[in-house]
Amino acid sequence: MADIAEVHAVVTGRVQGVCFRAETRRSAREAGVSGWVRNLPDRRVEAVLQGKRAAVEKLLDFLRVGPPGAIVTGVAVSWRPPGEIYHDFDIRY
Repeated sequence: MADIAEVHAVVTGRVQGVCFRAETRRSAREAGVSGWVRNLPDRRVEAVLQGKRAAVEKLLDFLRVGPPGAIVTGVAVSWRPPGEIYHDFDIRY
């Protein structure tokens, strides 16, 4: 577990209604990152990313840009010790 990194991220901008969650899940699975992503009521997107640090950083790079149609204005990132261990990457509702 020592080689597992975890990040809590909140993405702001035009990030809902542009397939942000689905593309985040696809990118996470490609990168070998587990965790989850969900829309927040205030139009932001929240995610927990867990995996090898390099893979998590790669997914953070995706979150900073987003899919076509997204306009990301900010990503608040909090690195933290892994809590619950995730085995897949899910979209939460």
